[in-house]
Amino acid sequence: MGEPTQRTIKANGISLNVAEQGEGPMVLLCHGFPEGWYSWRHQLEALAAAGYHAVAPDMRGYGRSDRPEAIDQYTILHMVGDLVGVLDAFDAKDAVIVGHDWGATIAWHTARLRPDRFRAAAILSVPYRPRSPVRPTSAMPQTADAQFYQLYFQAPGVAEAEFERDPRATLGAMLYGGSGEGAAAIRANAERQGRTVGVGMVSRKDGMLPKVPVPLPSWLSAAELDHYGAEFARSGFRGPLNYYRNIDLNWELMGAFEGVKVVVPSLFMAGDHDMVIAFPGAAEHLANMKQWVPQLREIRILPGCGHWTQQERPAEVNAAIVEFLQSLPG
Repeated sequence: MGEPTQRTIKANGISLNVAEQGEGPMVLLCHGFPEGWYSWRHQLEALAAAGYHAVAPDMRGYGRSDRPEAIDQYTILHMVGDLVGVLDAFDAKDAVIVGHDWGATIAWHTARLRPDRFRAAAILSVPYRPRSPVRPTSAMPQTADAQFYQLYFQAPGVAEAEFERDPRATLGAMLYGGSGEGAAAIRANAERQGRTVGVGMVSRKDGMLPKVPVPLPSWLSAAELDHYGAEFARSGFRGPLNYYRNIDLNWELMGAFEGVKVVVPSLFMAGDHDMVIAFPGAAEHLANMKQWVPQLREIRILPGCGHWTQQERPAEVNAAIVEFLQSLPG
């Protein structure tokens, strides 16, 4: 099928770089943190071969897409607007949306708020969560020595300074640490030391990244890590981190849509070693998800898979998405 092509489109008042491959009904692929369109490299070809037009943007703030400076330009409503704008730029009546990590959260809300344009959703890693009764950051764990990583991301410039010292090493540490292999190694090391692993906690003293080199996970080549490192060396981390700096504002904005459900056909997949599935309350969200996503077709859990679902298990993810697409009416 060859390689995906890239081009710049105008959407929602900004320029977005998109990778695309194939012809047919559109499947819109939304990446998470810290990724880019490249995280869908295995899916673009598979979807094209199955008869679909696969489109994967660098989301706002990433890669070669525009990176607005202001923090408040990264709310959930901006993201939904960007994705509606992608459809309009391609003159597409509708699309199936696929999302992972932050892209999963965005995809859930895009399908929820615009079911007229997004006819189905296939979501990886992050289950649908109804709006919490309290401001999200107020409920995030912290101690005298550590804080939840999303709290660490709140102060502009702090995480940027740590991550941008060596973008390639940063991406390597994150991709390994969140993978099934990395999660298993971290858990085994903690057990040897007789301690528990604080999921998502960051040392106030030492920051987030490990102080020693980490191995490449088996599913990632040195050349692929080079690609990620070069992208973030050019674009930086401010835009991606601004997503987290709008968590409380998103909570305020979504109050207007309290009780609105995701009514389109949906698929959910995650790895059993995914840190998101290990967060407190995640099991309850999975068990109750159909209450909020009444057309949820399936919850598929991949043994041994970590957080980077579509990169760690491309064959299984591709097969599941194509099967789901082929099951949809029309």
